[in-house]
Amino acid sequence: MPSRVSTVRAQRHLLEVLAEFRHQLRAFLQFSESAAEQVRLHPQQHQLLLQVAGAPEGVAVNIAYAARRLGLHHNSAVELVNRSAAQGLLVRASDPEDRRRVTLEITAKAARILKGLSKSHARELRELAPVLIRSLKRIESADRTRKRRRTR
Repeated sequence: MPSRVSTVRAQRHLLEVLAEFRHQLRAFLQFSESAAEQVRLHPQQHQLLLQVAGAPEGVAVNIAYAARRLGLHHNSAVELVNRSAAQGLLVRASDPEDRRRVTLEITAKAARILKGLSKSHARELRELAPVLIRSLKRIESADRTRKRRRTR
């Protein structure tokens, strides 16, 4: 049976590594938000453009898809799409398989913006990757240790 101290210590270690990983993720998100704002794009618009442009082949990208991918309510996604369309970033098109449905497509303007943002994001992730991977391994190790102590 593990001692109460070792169990508490294992739990504390897991919390420390989770906190560090969350900090690193937040730093990346801050980088991402800042990069979007530098090109006069709201961070949510950047995420919307990324989801529309990066949808898997054969997926009909519509408001419901965008809302799911962004974790938004339908009406919030509609507002975001409307703002983006008004800025010339998105167009609505008739779904070729069902003319009653509307799909979303990025414009050439949005593609240019997204290309630049994607390059800077990939560069940032290449720099962060070793730290993130190390943190994930520490989380996995801490969690295994905590579970092992709990089952003894």
